[in-house]
Amino acid sequence: MSEVISAIATAAGRGGVAIVRMSGAGALDIAKKMFSRKGEFTPNMMYPGRIDCGAFSDYGMCVYFRAPRSFTGEDTVEFHCHGGTAIARGVLSRTLALGARLARRGEFTKRAFLNGKLSLSAAEGMAEMINAESDAQVRAGFLLYGEKLTREGKRLQSLLTECLAGIDADIDYPEEDLTADTREEVRAKLEEVKAGLAALLAQYRAGKKIASGVNVAICGRPNAGKSSLLNALLGYDRAIVSPVAGTTRDVVEGTLEIDGVLFRLTDTAGLREGADEIEREGISRAERAIAAADVIVCLKDGELPVALPDVPVIRVVSKSDLGARGECDVLVSSVTGEGLDKLRRLLYEKGFGQENDGAYLMEERHFEACRNAAESVERALQSLPLPAEIYALEIKQAWDDLGELSGETATEAIIDEIFSKFCVGK
Repeated sequence: MSEVISAIATAAGRGGVAIVRMSGAGALDIAKKMFSRKGEFTPNMMYPGRIDCGAFSDYGMCVYFRAPRSFTGEDTVEFHCHGGTAIARGVLSRTLALGARLARRGEFTKRAFLNGKLSLSAAEGMAEMINAESDAQVRAGFLLYGEKLTREGKRLQSLLTECLAGIDADIDYPEEDLTADTREEVRAKLEEVKAGLAALLAQYRAGKKIASGVNVAICGRPNAGKSSLLNALLGYDRAIVSPVAGTTRDVVEGTLEIDGVLFRLTDTAGLREGADEIEREGISRAERAIAAADVIVCLKDGELPVALPDVPVIRVVSKSDLGARGECDVLVSSVTGEGLDKLRRLLYEKGFGQENDGAYLMEERHFEACRNAAESVERALQSLPLPAEIYALEIKQAWDDLGELSGETATEAIIDEIFSKFCVGK
């Protein structure tokens, strides 16, 4: 990692300020050839001056971060120039001409990981924050970036290490006859690890909903008021509303944020038998949307010709402004707004639940690592009556599985895949 890498760290296009970042031994030497400041650079000090881009100059600022007290753990320099495609590219081109090479996707963050500045899960948390579409996703990503998951994984690893240390002592000093006591101590620690893993796994469903949003299918018979309800929840006309039954022949989608959580609403075609060929295709798509939903808003207007999946269902009677009544979870009017606030609360409660400050499992690999560790711990518990060498192997496997959260035991292929999802310059 001795090469100096360089990239534009800000979004492409016009803007007030653009940042070009360099990292690696020699970054400061390149900066000194480009920047007008005479004398030494004090770390963490922002200096104003002229930036020589070769073909032109810009007036901007330069800051130097000395290793290891930088994001990457290496010498790092940033040029803050005027925003604009040509200026930022000119600064970048000059750094490349003076010996830097163009950074690959996520290479700055990868260097930070390899230099021990952050864990693999923290890097993923940063990506979640950058790509966030809701406040909840930012908050959950920040918890991941703040090493919440890594700390819990290391706590559980520490308990497993204590188990292995006790087992090793038994094997090394059999004359001390410590086996029975050691097994009980190991059992107690494994039960604690098992409980900790169960708590993490329980957060996966919420974590996935934070990351991708809560899927909501609005369903009912034709002309039940589904499209009007979608428009009322969104606050603008997204779906066509007509008194003619069967107007909605395809799924219509919109997004709504409730208390920071993103909800993806789908208005589906009216469910009925005897429809024409085009409408039947719309009904088929509606059934697929219903099957994929995390929560269903069902407008009560007669029995539906399809069975609903085993997910939370909010039963709604709409058109209360026209005198509609009936047994339901909420009575609403898309015209007057009656019941809409209650419906939003029900969507949050049934579709998401309760947000907390725990360690969310937001990635499939986090879930797989914890599930594999839990299975290894369970096998170790079942093997306790057997020789210590047998259940020690399961404990070591659980330790390795948990190490994938921080990146300690992650393969190079996993690491490369994670950082390939980052943008250039991050």
